[in-house]
Amino acid sequence: MMEQPQNFMANILVAEDDPDDRLLVTRALEDTGFAGNLQFVNDGMELMKCLDCSKYQENAEAGPRPDLILLDLNMPGRNGREALQDIKADPDLHDIKVVVLTGSELPNDAEICRKLGAECLMTKPGNYTSWLEMMDRVRNLLPYSPLRK
Repeated sequence: MMEQPQNFMANILVAEDDPDDRLLVTRALEDTGFAGNLQFVNDGMELMKCLDCSKYQENAEAGPRPDLILLDLNMPGRNGREALQDIKADPDLHDIKVVVLTGSELPNDAEICRKLGAECLMTKPGNYTSWLEMMDRVRNLLPYSPLRK
């Protein structure tokens, strides 16, 4: 597996309310060679607040504009579908790639998320090896990925 060029520092923003899933995302990304910036928010409302701040760089809390968002579909408050719809409707944010993660697959979830503008919907795996495979696929969606030169 190729490493990212040293002058490229990808930014991934993760909207996930489950601390165990946060840890799995972090470890799996690290174990697949991700060396960029990883930022977490707890729900869709916090996600939109963070994205609004990153558009204008109003404060250090906002962090850099994400290259990719990992979005939990089922969060309390503003859920992933609502947040995805808001992101894709915003002319300053619509070009950010969004990968939706879910713990349960309802028959129409993938189609709904695709129509709302998500790159894809991925089911949260039941074992760590599958988490590694999933995060490797996520890394390949970044502007620079091991499969692109």
